Amino acid sequence: MRRLLVFAPLLIFGLAGIYLLSSFLRDAAEGAFQDNLLPELIGFCLEGFFLVGLFSLIQRRLERDRKQELRQSLRGALRDVLSHLDVALLEQNAEPASSQALEHDPQVVATLFKKLNTVELDLHNMARLKSCADHSYGVTRDLIPVAAQLSPEHMRWWLAITESVRHLSEAADRASVQFAAHKFLINLGEFDQLQL
Repeated sequence: MRRLLVFAPLLIFGLAGIYLLSSFLRDAAEGAFQDNLLPELIGFCLEGFFLVGLFSLIQRRLERDRKQELRQSLRGALRDVLSHLDVALLEQNAEPASSQALEHDPQVVATLFKKLNTVELDLHNMARLKSCADHSYGVTRDLIPVAAQLSPEHMRWWLAITESVRHLSEAADRASVQFAAHKFLINLGEFDQLQL
């Protein structure tokens, strides 16, 4: 529907311009309408075609870039929780994921989910993860209006992410931490799959 709204003015101005130009070229008879008004109408249609079309395409591109930046800022707010979870699930002699991978790569979430199913978190890492989640909860909650600017679906999954971060910060035992971490990764994976 959005594409139709963008391309409808282009189609209208283009077809009107082609029709007027063809009628101008077809009718060779001289007249006041053809001498004065028809060239002006053709010029108006051509200007409309290029101005409306170009501005519509530029506006659409800017809107898509703005939404991409909003999405990256949301994703960046979760970097600390993902980083602590990555370190907690790190295999011996393995390197942690880079900050850029944690912020941009949806595969990191899938990898962490698989690791979480096979590795049990130790007490030290659970305490650090809970502390990080407690610190990040306020930030994720404050970013709900930003998620709402993307779409209702983005806001719905961001609310679910915020709730899972809260549960992670309030978890009192190993099973609760594991469950909250699973929910966090599932919700984040769903968020990452949404289209802009």
